[in-house]
Amino acid sequence: MKKIGLYFGSFNPVHIGHLLVATHIKEAAKLDEVWLVVSPQNPFKINTYLINAAHRLQMVKLATENVNYFKVSDIEFQLPKPSYTHQTLKELSKIYTGIEFQVIIGEDNVAQLHQWKEIDWIFNNFQIIVYNRTIEDKNHKYSINQLKYYNLPMFDISSTEIRNRIAHNQSIQYFVTENVKQYIEFHNLYR
Repeated sequence: MKKIGLYFGSFNPVHIGHLLVATHIKEAAKLDEVWLVVSPQNPFKINTYLINAAHRLQMVKLATENVNYFKVSDIEFQLPKPSYTHQTLKELSKIYTGIEFQVIIGEDNVAQLHQWKEIDWIFNNFQIIVYNRTIEDKNHKYSINQLKYYNLPMFDISSTEIRNRIAHNQSIQYFVTENVKQYIEFHNLYR
């Protein structure tokens, strides 16, 4: 059975850190592919700084275009907003039978899992892969059967930092792929 990691995000914008995390998780968890699922509106994030979802989707496509183990999903564009993970998982499971989907989240999201809609259903049907984004002790209430942790090299790159660099006319060279950098410049995004 094909194993697919689902890496959800606003990707506002997608950056090298996202791609490095996805690659490390693919290898560590022995996944066949990682699908980057672009979320038009995350219920936990204020959309004040979100650029148009179509721009974010296009940047993810550009960033991953030459990597055969990355796929880009716009499934949440067809679902009600905000995007809830359980709805997306149900829809993907209907469309793609015979695939084992696993959910990839950053360790900083573990503290919010109790707020996720239908989290028990998600735990009962999907493996959740957690990658470290901090060096904090993993003292959470969830069992090892519910969460599978992977320690990754620290990538101290964030979309917020990139947006701030653009706003202050600083270089984003090496923070994003060259084609994403050109896309941002061409469309004058984050200014």
